Amino acid sequence: MPTNTVHPITALTQRLEAALREDTDRRLGNLIAGNINTRYARSSSQLSDFCLAIKDKDVQNDEPILSDFRRLVSPTNYESYRPFFEKFNSHPCRSSEVENMLAPGLPIYIPLSSSTSGKKSKQFVKYFRSQPYVGGPPPLHVRTTSLVHTFAYRDPVVVVTDLGEVVKTIPLCNGSTGLVRARNNWSTESDETRMACILPGHVAPWATGFIIHHRSFLLIHALFSLANISLEGINVSFLVIFLDMVHRIEEEWSTLISSIRSGTIPDFEQIGHVRAYLELNMHADPQRADELERIGPPLSSAGWAQRVWPNLKLCTSVCSGTFAAAIPQARSVLGPNVVLHNPWYICTECLIGRNLNPEDTETFVVVTDELIEFLDMTEEQTHGEVLQAWDLQPGKFYQPVSTTQDGLWRYLIDDVIQAAGFDPRNGLPVFRYSRRKNLEIRLPHALITEADLLSVVYAFSGEDTVEVQEFTAVVDDRKFPMTLGFFVSITGNIGSNVKLARQKAFAALAATSEEHQIAFDVDEFGLPTIRVVKPGTFADYRRRRGESTNVGVGQIKLPAVLTDPKAQEWIAERVMMEL
Repeated sequence: MPTNTVHPITALTQRLEAALREDTDRRLGNLIAGNINTRYARSSSQLSDFCLAIKDKDVQNDEPILSDFRRLVSPTNYESYRPFFEKFNSHPCRSSEVENMLAPGLPIYIPLSSSTSGKKSKQFVKYFRSQPYVGGPPPLHVRTTSLVHTFAYRDPVVVVTDLGEVVKTIPLCNGSTGLVRARNNWSTESDETRMACILPGHVAPWATGFIIHHRSFLLIHALFSLANISLEGINVSFLVIFLDMVHRIEEEWSTLISSIRSGTIPDFEQIGHVRAYLELNMHADPQRADELERIGPPLSSAGWAQRVWPNLKLCTSVCSGTFAAAIPQARSVLGPNVVLHNPWYICTECLIGRNLNPEDTETFVVVTDELIEFLDMTEEQTHGEVLQAWDLQPGKFYQPVSTTQDGLWRYLIDDVIQAAGFDPRNGLPVFRYSRRKNLEIRLPHALITEADLLSVVYAFSGEDTVEVQEFTAVVDDRKFPMTLGFFVSITGNIGSNVKLARQKAFAALAATSEEHQIAFDVDEFGLPTIRVVKPGTFADYRRRRGESTNVGVGQIKLPAVLTDPKAQEWIAERVMMEL
């Protein structure tokens, strides 16, 4: 295991700053040269002044082009690009209308973003890159991994010629699905050839990744993982997914042990389309079943995972920011010796950072795959205030701005990061994730804004249900599947239709994003919960908070989202009823 910890420096040396400036300019020049002739670059109003300024310049060698870009191209948001992305939703989708849209050629996949606003997920298009995104190197080498990722995709975009001949089939999928496929060169056309295989280093058949039902997806992964005593690594997109799988194992422990003993596949929901492939790889192992039976289910003892898999040493997942709340419970299951590895800080739009040190789940260094610039969150955000990597000041908060191989833009990422210094090896900025700029709650399938929360509360609040006076929201993971939870204080009496409150809450939430309904349909997300607290609870919260922070109670607000576990526990103790 590597022992050399990298400590950020607080200021750049002249040598490091010069090298950082040179590398940044080189990357920006390559991005401009690569995408300046795309449909977007030629027709976007956001780039019109820039294109006019460089009309007679050599984009490959004329250095003033870089300052032209920084001076004339303003940061923008998704709405600037939506008309170009939506061309891929045309029926038919003609190559003559979408080729070279945002980058040369046609995309290789279309990832869906966890929507922060609007009723639909944001769509992006990802083009071929010779070096696909990869996370920071793991601290340990593992030979056998449970890769708990989906390989499935929704109805693909079929690009055709004007005569109707198919040019390319582009999968519409989760961002992580597209990344894994691109990194391993797993095309949709060759999926069938892998269905019955367990790929080298994996434990579950390829077909497992095509189970859509969330509970069954986790249980089949759990089944093949439990059957393999040699497991050394677990790889999931988010740490909460690992905990979800643990709870599913707890629920179906006897069934899973019986299946390992007999070598049969249980009758879990919605696996008929892959059952034959699973059965080919499931073999009776009474000895392993006896071992597991002696150990017992996951929640029966601390450090359960290392008793089940003696060689387990690495769990790789996103576990920073809001997902860090899952670490204590995950650590209880994994035991003290399994390393938690958070390889990157990534969003659907782009990769922003890789972990600075392999076992540090919260600190990242800006990547050099593309170009990341920054807006100072303490200043008024007007044109001309985009900062470069060498301008950052440790301790200050910034909003990332990305320019990528997938589009010549300056895209505002809706996150806030805190600068922590610079990497002493190359001068790149080191940072920690702070918060989602316009986000209140993040779930694996979707993002929920404060405006979304308000619309949900308004929907279930009323004389016929409960009249909500105040509320705060949490991720409710007391049961699985997890869901959105509300603590509310009420006025008046309980209404005659109070039993409809949770259904009303879900309907309003589903109206904010179709992803909630999709997750609910596959048992990945439950009906929102509503807990009514005793009168005066929120007033006492403000008092306690004011006393603890030495801030007057008039300045303390009840947050729309409560993330402090101790505060959640304190309020939960004051619940007088749950709807």
